[in-house]
Amino acid sequence: MRNWLFFPLLTLIFSACEKDISVHLPQQAPQLVVEGRIEDGTYPLVILTNSLGYFSRIDQATLQNSFVHNATVTVSDGSKTMKLVEQSVDTGNLKLFAYVPDTNQPAANLFTGKVSGTYTLKISADNKTYEAVTTIPAAGMKLDSMWYNSVVVDGYDNKVRLWVKITDAPAFGNYARYFTSRNSETFLPGLTSVLDDKLVNGTTFEIPLDAGVNKNERLNATTYALFNTGDTVTLKFCNIDKATWDFWRTLDFAFNSNGNPFSSPMKILGNIPGALGYWGGYQATYKTIIISK
Repeated sequence: MRNWLFFPLLTLIFSACEKDISVHLPQQAPQLVVEGRIEDGTYPLVILTNSLGYFSRIDQATLQNSFVHNATVTVSDGSKTMKLVEQSVDTGNLKLFAYVPDTNQPAANLFTGKVSGTYTLKISADNKTYEAVTTIPAAGMKLDSMWYNSVVVDGYDNKVRLWVKITDAPAFGNYARYFTSRNSETFLPGLTSVLDDKLVNGTTFEIPLDAGVNKNERLNATTYALFNTGDTVTLKFCNIDKATWDFWRTLDFAFNSNGNPFSSPMKILGNIPGALGYWGGYQATYKTIIISK
């Protein structure tokens, strides 16, 4: 995961005179960045990197060197403590590193996420210790059904919009995040990927969901949110706790506001004291639909 620090740069140009101005930008020490998650029925996965400065030169070597190695990582469910070890995956362009359960440890220590479970992540890296807690909540928001409507878009006659019906539990304070997969490709989050029940508490409601996007690619403003006729779409709808919702809500807002001079500054709300990022639990429900041609 990369981290961005946004410093507006203002250049004043006067026609009557010129003056060289030297701007000394503060140098900030790298911080640990954590991307950790545990889902019901799956093992936890934790990715550790060091933060990169906004003006840092970003290339393949920089990204490769940002991974944090040789950390001690454990996850506890309150009765068992499971050790995670570092493993790598070579994508061809970049070798990715993640901490996953050590299958050589006693089987009694191994566990997967469960609904209503509480999980504590502990990390020791570079002579520092970090700790965070998350839960996998029950399905406070229940995904009832999914369908699509044809959309008329200039220059396109094969686009559709995805809709869902959701029932929210009577108790206030439910949060969710969603991802979509097109034709068995990778699950990607929506440009604004989270929702809450502040306005819909205790009701059944219908909303459109944008297609998930790769935020490293340039988006077509006209079509990015839509699917094509002939697509097979799988929706991954996840109930999450408030801390996980806060992290993705603020990160989505910051990403969508990047480059907008009229937007307000946004602090990314992580839940790991002393580090950047998050440790989150997901209760996942899947639905698939085939969009006819």
